[in-house]
Amino acid sequence: MTSAATSVSPTETTDAAGDREVALSQIQPAAPEEADLRLFKEIVRALPSAVTVQDEHGRFVFVNDAAAAQYRLPPLATDADGNLPLDRRRLDGAAVLARGQPGTCEERIAFGGPARALLTAHKPVEIAGRRLLLSSSLDVTEQKAIEDELFRRSYYDELTGLPNRAVIERHVTALLDDQRPCHFALAFLDVDNFKHINDYYGHSVGDELLVGIAKRLSLELRDRDVLSRISGDEFLLLLDPVTSEAEVADHIAFLLQRLKAPFFIGDTEVFASASIGVSLYPEHGRSYEALRQNADIAMYRVKSNAKGALAIFNIAMEREALERMAVEQSLRQAILDKRFCCAFQPKVDIRTNEIQGIEALVRLRDDNGVIQAPGSFIDLAVELGLIDELTHLVLGEIMKSIDLINLAFGESASISVNVAAKQAGSPDFMRSFCEALAATGSPTRFMVEITEDAFVTKGPFQAEILPMLRKIGVGLSIDDFGVGYSSLSALADITADEIKIDRSFITDIHKRPRSQGILRAIESLSDALGMTVIAEGLETFEELAYLQAMTRIRYAQGYYYARPIFLEELPQTTSTFVTARTDAPGRQIEQARQSLIGTSYARR
Repeated sequence: MTSAATSVSPTETTDAAGDREVALSQIQPAAPEEADLRLFKEIVRALPSAVTVQDEHGRFVFVNDAAAAQYRLPPLATDADGNLPLDRRRLDGAAVLARGQPGTCEERIAFGGPARALLTAHKPVEIAGRRLLLSSSLDVTEQKAIEDELFRRSYYDELTGLPNRAVIERHVTALLDDQRPCHFALAFLDVDNFKHINDYYGHSVGDELLVGIAKRLSLELRDRDVLSRISGDEFLLLLDPVTSEAEVADHIAFLLQRLKAPFFIGDTEVFASASIGVSLYPEHGRSYEALRQNADIAMYRVKSNAKGALAIFNIAMEREALERMAVEQSLRQAILDKRFCCAFQPKVDIRTNEIQGIEALVRLRDDNGVIQAPGSFIDLAVELGLIDELTHLVLGEIMKSIDLINLAFGESASISVNVAAKQAGSPDFMRSFCEALAATGSPTRFMVEITEDAFVTKGPFQAEILPMLRKIGVGLSIDDFGVGYSSLSALADITADEIKIDRSFITDIHKRPRSQGILRAIESLSDALGMTVIAEGLETFEELAYLQAMTRIRYAQGYYYARPIFLEELPQTTSTFVTARTDAPGRQIEQARQSLIGTSYARR
């Protein structure tokens, strides 16, 4: 059966038998090829994909409905020369035809609104002796949006919009792979005390501060410089190219100065600083990892000194880093092996010479059995997050030796345990520590010593942790009072049981009038708030004589009475420092001191 098109001729009249008039069309059959072509055009016009055809001059000879809607044109609308007024970016149909190769390209179109992304395939064809370019387009706007979002999340920091670690590593690697001689610098930047800022002002302010820092650091980046946020408060800055170490130092000093200006976040004025370490290529490494690590080492040198400054890497820093790593590994192993012990230093009533309490001081036995003072490992334990386990070990050592402690110092002597400020602000740790203290059966005998900075932040100490201690009856002591973040308002809220005056106020107190005035003020404050005062660092008879004659202070702790004592080395038990002579109190104390110091436990 052949499909045909019909046309209608003038009407004609039927014969008399039908007695009616019929209008007939004179049918002219169409060529089969023309009918097939018309059907094909209708099918292509109805396709959901945008389809266009261009001739060898780049003129559009066909546009289907989807393409017309996509490009906002009426179908087959042409100008006087038969050209469709259609602008397709980055597409020259004549050039594609000349190459004779099919291809795919990505196009973007916009008509005063959001841009649309198109994926267009082009194929040169020859039909009826004519060279034509057949093009088909799909709208991939949504897919491209998803791809762009995934790309952004993979390679850019969500908070600051800066490139992430992978991007800057790629840039540095590309520079290293480049054959041309080049010199560049990698700067490792860490925001100082960022955790304290987060704890005091809240995480939203901390986030805004990071955004502000990123903006300031980005202000004068050159075309080939790259600033990246690689973790919470850490940034990497690639400076490319550089000509000298002095040039880098000047630029970093300028950045540090810029960061010193206050950041205004809402109604809050925040001050921040950063510590920056720098490594140079090729002097300080020939791989990304080596350069980053050496810049990191230099930054930690700044952190351990003054903060808020710059250090450029050198070989001595590498040796120090290796030594630090050795200490770190040794500390971890020591905690695993429980190679910690406790020494005890008495707190003495300077009027009656009775031992009022003792402070437990942690010591580490190294691989050779040598005792190490806490100055060599406590700060590192805090930094590495090992201090919680270490504090529980100290409490365990105390309880293992409780019988010896009672025998040596008396069952009524209080036992002070030091807790780092970082621990004091952690409800999770303090909850577990309070449970451990309660499990001893005599929590009221314990005194927790915490430095001042734990009391004055907006952390959970006063709201959550202080009630835990009060509930089980544990005493609270402010350690090293006067040299930290002394806050009288915080002190009034907390009402600690004990204030330990830092040794810097006690040393040579008998000949320092200004320290005497401060001491009288602290004494009056403690009397008003009902707190006991302990004078730390008492070392000479003159210092003791001044405290006895000129103050109402009752208790002292220091080398005048005894250095930290190891229980197994005590020669005998004693709960006072009184000798047989009663006519010379000062001499009694001095003799007791000599008897104690003469023993082998008087070691740091």
